[in-house]
Amino acid sequence: MSLSDSNKRGLLKMLSLFSLVRGYNIIVLILAQYLTARYILTPQTPWFELLLDVKFFAIVTASALTTAGGYIINNFYDAAKDQINRPKKYVLEHLISQKFQLVFYLILNMAAFIIASVISIRVVLFFVFYMLTIWFYSNTVKRLFWLSNVYSALLMILPFWAITLYFKNFDPVIFYHAAYLFFLILTRDIIKDLENFKGDWVQRYKTLPVVFDHKTTKAIITICIVFTFIPSYFIIQQPLGSIHNFYWASFPFLSFVLIFLWRAQTEKAYLWTHNFIKLWILIGVLSIALIFR
Repeated sequence: MSLSDSNKRGLLKMLSLFSLVRGYNIIVLILAQYLTARYILTPQTPWFELLLDVKFFAIVTASALTTAGGYIINNFYDAAKDQINRPKKYVLEHLISQKFQLVFYLILNMAAFIIASVISIRVVLFFVFYMLTIWFYSNTVKRLFWLSNVYSALLMILPFWAITLYFKNFDPVIFYHAAYLFFLILTRDIIKDLENFKGDWVQRYKTLPVVFDHKTTKAIITICIVFTFIPSYFIIQQPLGSIHNFYWASFPFLSFVLIFLWRAQTEKAYLWTHNFIKLWILIGVLSIALIFR
């Protein structure tokens, strides 16, 4: 094999690993945790001091490692349906053997455990709980009717609960933001079920589109989006600065997403809808920097 071919294969394996651990999502998670800490949880703490906070860095790192491991084990259990729903992505991610994936999953969790143990026993227990809940989701809950969507959305919120406990800030505004994020993630997760209907049906996953139909599922998604408007209203009432613009904009943007969703009929159209929500979550994360009190 030539050096060029070797480099290409190495690059493909790096892309495979990045896809396996959902590198984009991990980067957004880290960014969201730092912005949340700086502008919501400890608004009086300067960036320099926050970046030098070793314990906070350890919590963020442990969160990233555990979440990355969670994506790997979820991918391991979903291999059969992913082969149907995303054949190209499946081929890319399986350039790395499943044996290596499981070993890497254990390494990531062990690294998270060691990092958490440097902080305190309570942090260790939190991340052990987080690891177990992720595994339980991938192994069991993933196939359960409606519970899988709620459980998945709650798992995405847990890393933010970790930093909330660390800073011991339980301002109601934090729970408004968390509620908004929860319903937005829940919406995205159900839309993914529409997108993955074929593989879920073949593998007998009890998702909403499989148990009901696409029209009923779209009605449930509509309810979830309407629920995002409730915390949006309460956040707008708070003196939080320019982030109000994001929550005001969420009304027309999510209404547009709903119209697009109801017109969508194909897997590609559902993918676009999913990406709209994903983009809005990223914009929301970046908008945290607009908060001032």
